[in-house]
Amino acid sequence: MKRILFVLVVGLLAGAIAHAKLPPAPPMSDADKAAKAQKDAAAKEKDAKDLDKAQDRAVANYKKNKGGASMAPSKSAKK
Repeated sequence: MKRILFVLVVGLLAGAIAHAKLPPAPPMSDADKAAKAQKDAAAKEKDAKDLDKAQDRAVANYKKNKGGASMAPSKSAKK
């Protein structure tokens, strides 16, 4: 009986702690906002370059394995 009561009390305390709110973040200054915007822009540019490189590698791999000439429709395919 004591064990069940102990588990209930611990569960209620854990639930109360889990639902506690954090204080709001302090407002960002203009310099912080500019730095964050610059960092986000640089990350976005890097991601775009990485995506472009990956797409180029995928196309090169496809052309290497399937061949560029096999992409054209053959006469037997047309009916």
